[in-house]
Amino acid sequence: MTTIIGLSGSLRKGSYNTALLMAAKAVAPAGVTLDVRTLHGIPLYDGDLEASEGIPAAVTTLKDAIAQADGLLLATPEYNNGMPGVFKNALDWLSRPPADSARVFRNKPVAIMGASPGGFGTILSQNAWLPVLHTLQTTPWWQGRLMVSHANKVVDADGNLVDEAVLQQVKDFVAGFVEFLG
Repeated sequence: MTTIIGLSGSLRKGSYNTALLMAAKAVAPAGVTLDVRTLHGIPLYDGDLEASEGIPAAVTTLKDAIAQADGLLLATPEYNNGMPGVFKNALDWLSRPPADSARVFRNKPVAIMGASPGGFGTILSQNAWLPVLHTLQTTPWWQGRLMVSHANKVVDADGNLVDEAVLQQVKDFVAGFVEFLG
C-alpha cells in the first residue's frame, strides 16, 4: 500500500486546492491512499511559543503523518504571485525543531500542484516552493507539476472538479507521481 499525504495550502472553506486534492484522491490508482490534510489548527510560527510550550499538537500530528508517508503532495494556491503565507508558515512549523526536520523531509518525494481562478494557474507559487523544498532536502518530482487555471470554472459550488479534461490531467498527474514513488 502506498500512502501520500496531500496538503492543501488554503484555509478557505471552498478552496479550489482542497477540491483538487479531493479529485486526486478519487482518481488515485488502486493500492494508493491519498490522505488529504489542511492547515487548520496550525498557529502562526512563534519561537517564543515553541520555547515555552513546544511543538503544537496539530503540527506534531501532521509531521508524523508526513514522516510515515511514501510521498507528499502539495496543493498550493497563488497569492500575489507567490506562495501563501499560511502554507509557508505550516512548513516552517513542520521543520521545527531543526534536529527533527530530516525525519520529516529528507529525501521525501514531493509533488506540487495548484489551482487558481487566474489565467496562469499557480506557476509562480510553485516556482517559489522549489528553493524551500531544496532547503528541506526533499526529492521533488521534477517531471510533473499540475497547474489548473480558471479553477472557478472547473470546480462547482459543492467543491467537485467537474471538467473532464482537467480530471484526466489530475488522474495522469497522480499516476505519474505514484510511478515516481516506485
